[in-house]
Amino acid sequence: MPALLAFARGVDWLTDRFGNLAQWAAILACAISAGNAVIRYGFDISSNAWLEIQWYLFAACVMLGASQVLRLNEHVRVDILYGKLSARGKVWVDLLGLIFFLLPAMGVLLWYAAPLFLSMYQSGEMSSNAGGLIRWPAMLMLPLGFGLVLLQGLAEIIKRIGWLQGVHEMAFQYERPLQ
Repeated sequence: MPALLAFARGVDWLTDRFGNLAQWAAILACAISAGNAVIRYGFDISSNAWLEIQWYLFAACVMLGASQVLRLNEHVRVDILYGKLSARGKVWVDLLGLIFFLLPAMGVLLWYAAPLFLSMYQSGEMSSNAGGLIRWPAMLMLPLGFGLVLLQGLAEIIKRIGWLQGVHEMAFQYERPLQ
């Protein structure tokens, strides 16, 4: 179990790095959006590339940040009973969800996204918009994001098994969202 927990810590470290990239992508997308609006409406100059780069950065924000959201236990969950469960009950619900839902879903999505990315990369596919960008950098976010969530899912499984065995500490501070 110590080697598996070391692996989980390594995945957490990797997830933190990509989470930082996701934060910067969000900030940069906002700055580009504001700058583009000022230039477009103030000087009547525009390019589709500025609009597309915002979408690319949004894709990076979502896909690179998803594993960090899972790591921090801030992901969306159906909270009918979860908040009322004991710590042990929460760990079992998490384990079953990770094993039977998250890992298979990420595996299938990665299976379909990777060839699509490779095809776009090899062909050098360009946007059909005038002044548009190459598409493979945006498409790279899909297999990269799904792969990161899959790795983080494995790390979360390891940590929960470690907690059940009494060799890993975890916090269970889940706050039900206000509605």
